[in-house]
Amino acid sequence: MKKYLIITFFVCAQSHLLKAQTFIDKAVIEFEVKTNIQKTMGTNPMAEMMKNQFPKFRTGYYQFIFSGNKSLYKFDHWDEKEKMPEWFRRNDEGSVWYFDHNAGIYSSAKEMFGTKFNIADSIQKINWKLVNESRVIAGFNCRKAVGIIMDSVYVFAFYTDEIVISGGPCSVQGLPGMILGLTIPRLYTSWIATKVMVNSVNETVIKPIESKKTLTKVALNDLITERTKDWGRGDDDDEDSRQWKEQLKWNIML
Repeated sequence: MKKYLIITFFVCAQSHLLKAQTFIDKAVIEFEVKTNIQKTMGTNPMAEMMKNQFPKFRTGYYQFIFSGNKSLYKFDHWDEKEKMPEWFRRNDEGSVWYFDHNAGIYSSAKEMFGTKFNIADSIQKINWKLVNESRVIAGFNCRKAVGIIMDSVYVFAFYTDEIVISGGPCSVQGLPGMILGLTIPRLYTSWIATKVMVNSVNETVIKPIESKKTLTKVALNDLITERTKDWGRGDDDDEDSRQWKEQLKWNIML
């Protein structure tokens, strides 16, 4: 009798645990994306003069829409309290990222130098190191991880395994769950999930970006290098110019 009661107790406890633990495989996640634009402008005299014409931060909101192992990440709206010139916002508004983790491919659309470019390539592998640190984001328990993208750019992420897709903002992904918090110090930018909506997910928008002509990431990198080689004074000692071109490249490649 005692043995029967013990088995019954464990069966009931396990059943309760499974009911309490919910794994999300379809949702719309809203991200608040905040960039310190004054820091991105550098410290040269011209930049210092222009800083007064801009707010300190630029805040936009993006949507990550996913179902199963396919996702679409796209711009949604700006923070209305921050007034930014149209030319300063246009590139971000047209950016889109599509991922198919089952097939191992992604495509994205970016605007650069007044021209829209379409990228199609295999999903990049990011080397992650898990860190013994956690926080709650949008109601989900998240664990910290540190990775490196584009050879030298550190990214700091918080992910949850309660949302099963191995995704994240832009092209940052590859953790055992969904990235809900992300910081890239060298871009002075942070991404934080503000809400996760599991109802009324429009799966029809999750589709590859159609284009007659696409670039690989290597070809895009070469194109950016070629288009920006004469920008600034071309002097390696021009630290502001070099950093600005690097930030531009990282933003486009992200």
